[in-house]
Amino acid sequence: MAISLSVVLLLAIILVVLIRGGSIKAGPAIVAVLFGFFLASTGMAPSINRFMNSLADTINQISF
Repeated sequence: MAISLSVVLLLAIILVVLIRGGSIKAGPAIVAVLFGFFLASTGMAPSINRFMNSLADTINQISF
């Protein structure tokens, strides 16, 4: 839960920066958000969640 909340917050910050920087307009940003929202309710959601968790575990295991 904490990882998914962190990812959502990070992606929201990136989205705001892209909108404010003019790299992406409000219309495409809304489409991207809606795409993510509807993708989360499909059968792909568990696979994406497992992938993100394994990616987070891999990054967590890397020591500097």
